[in-house]
Amino acid sequence: MKKSVFLGTLAVAGVAAGFASAQTLAEVQERGALNCGVTTGLTGFAAPDANGEWQGFDVSICRAVAAAVLGDANAVEFVPTTGQTRFTALASGEIDLLARNTTWTFSRDVDLAFEFVGVNYYDGQGFMVPRELGVSSALELDGATVCIQTGTTTELNLADFFSSNNMSYEPVPIETNAEAQQQYLAGACDVYTTDASGLAATRATFEDPAAHVLLPEIISKEPLGPLVRHGDHEWGDIARWTLNALVAAEELGVTSANVGEIGGTTENPEIRRLLGTEGELGAMLGLDADWAARAIAAVGNYGEVFDGNIGESTPIGLARGLNAQWTDGGLLYSPPFR
Repeated sequence: MKKSVFLGTLAVAGVAAGFASAQTLAEVQERGALNCGVTTGLTGFAAPDANGEWQGFDVSICRAVAAAVLGDANAVEFVPTTGQTRFTALASGEIDLLARNTTWTFSRDVDLAFEFVGVNYYDGQGFMVPRELGVSSALELDGATVCIQTGTTTELNLADFFSSNNMSYEPVPIETNAEAQQQYLAGACDVYTTDASGLAATRATFEDPAAHVLLPEIISKEPLGPLVRHGDHEWGDIARWTLNALVAAEELGVTSANVGEIGGTTENPEIRRLLGTEGELGAMLGLDADWAARAIAAVGNYGEVFDGNIGESTPIGLARGLNAQWTDGGLLYSPPFR
């Protein structure tokens, strides 16, 4: 039943995608703001701070694109979306870009007619349980009640995992991470399952994080990344290469602190092309030469974004792991700027 509900969501969004308009760059520039879809609130990834300002790892992608195309990282209208509403919001044109811990899958790319512009976080699905439950492995969860966000890949992975291990479970459907947190802490479910990064972010907000355990099993690949609609390849290029610019900047040693001067002093030709002091890459995107420099200056390079929002020095405490640069044994890799 869960699968049919999910496929129904896909069908609705797929139909709506046919009405999406092209020329998104012109629309965003005329509007003077980027409409960016984010979560309804996930600490470290996308959530308003005490002043109501959206902050987080995914929020930084929105701000970087706004800086690149509008020259103002604050020219973003953040649109909270759930697992159920995110694709309709993008397909209908309500948002220009979705940056909301969304897994790149075949059906979303092909059937829903979206275009993932890259991976900004390599993740996998995990499980969190109260320590007092005495569970040390997901294989001990037979008969458990499980809080699960509807309309997600994790919903389908959960069914596969329990079925393949001849175990049963009772799903407790929830719409948002905030609802999951509330239900889980209230004891409405024994287990909360979602992306491991989301579990770490959620646990970090608990009054006593140590009272909750992340089980060792990672049961799926979850390449998370921003996406746009099919049909506007120029806009897709802008989002893709803005993300690539942040990744390449870290590899090349370009930071928010030195981006203002390194382009004019370095003898590295790729840095000069990246920052627009050599070549015509900006013009190829329909932007000016400083587009990438503005994005990096606004949010920092990929490493700065990671470390400042979800890294080991933050309460969320995620290690780089697969999200390290390829030169450091990770999967993070930008195509060349040439």
